[in-house]
Amino acid sequence: MSGNTMQVQIPKKNLSEALSALERIVPSRSSNAALTHLKVSTSERGLSLSGTNLEIDLEQFVEAQIVDPQDFVVPAHLFAQITKSLPGELVELHHTGSELTVASGGSTFKLQTGDLSAYPELSFPSATDLTIDAREFAKSISSVRYAAAAEEFRAIFRGVQLELTPTRSRLVATDGFRLAYRDFKASSTSENRKLVVPARNADEIIRVLRDGEVRLTIHQGTLSLATDRVRMNAKLMDGELPDYERVIPKTSSVTIQVDSAALRESVSRVAVVADKLSNNKVEFIVAGGKLQLVAESDYGRAQDVLDVQQHGSEPAITIGFRAKQLTEALTPIDGEVTIGLGLNAPAVFKASNDTGYLAIVNPLRV
Repeated sequence: MSGNTMQVQIPKKNLSEALSALERIVPSRSSNAALTHLKVSTSERGLSLSGTNLEIDLEQFVEAQIVDPQDFVVPAHLFAQITKSLPGELVELHHTGSELTVASGGSTFKLQTGDLSAYPELSFPSATDLTIDAREFAKSISSVRYAAAAEEFRAIFRGVQLELTPTRSRLVATDGFRLAYRDFKASSTSENRKLVVPARNADEIIRVLRDGEVRLTIHQGTLSLATDRVRMNAKLMDGELPDYERVIPKTSSVTIQVDSAALRESVSRVAVVADKLSNNKVEFIVAGGKLQLVAESDYGRAQDVLDVQQHGSEPAITIGFRAKQLTEALTPIDGEVTIGLGLNAPAVFKASNDTGYLAIVNPLRV
């Protein structure tokens, strides 16, 4: 290593944002001490900060003014906490030998850097399989993530499935009782592919994507993403979701159209008195162009009425749902929602303006 002193000037806000993303990835404790560090690679353009937990590799680029670039590794969480606590808006870093000095305002910290040769080599692919608008991709993942299972025994249901075909790109999640998918635009692909991203890895993808384009590459059981600012490798799960399309009802006894935000607020209102021991049940009673929402418990009863556009073969229908599942299905929908209802059948929620989003929620017994 050079005997010179590396000098860096970087806005605290930019450095802190990059370190916060890495702080979520890098373990605070590990039997392999190197994994608790992050690697700082430097060039005349700025810093590349990278870390891994062996499930996700993440590299964040931050522009900075640098004299005598040097690479080093530093304890990730300590570096992040120090940066957050600094009083000034500009951070100065000085690295000589095995010591990193972090200074801002009137505060100065000195950190011992780690063994650079012991740090695992992280590699990110240069090839691109398809290109997507980053904000659209993050929004699409967010739209369906809630439907993934939390229970440990549900294996493949704990992920978000990415489906790529020459004619369609889709993200889908299901826990076996409810389901959500969203179709989105992507550059064309010549292959049919289905891959399942663990839900916790999907959460990190959502967090790091912003504006611009994201380039996706699938290789060796890994989904890699790259933007001008971020590179990430996310491990995939083995297998794929069962054929979920067969559980989506093709027809409905009653179909209603109503403002999604108004319905969401109505569900939240009546759910205040819903019986916690009965799955926070909210009843939908549809008749005569009205949707009546009812919830009750030993403490009281609440009802709300909304005007709806009603169609279908049945003049009236009564169905109960879990309040939380209703809210989650409605949240990704802006504007009007079309809901297909049937006795002993899942309810189908779709954005009336056809944004590619669909959700199904199984009813409770009334």
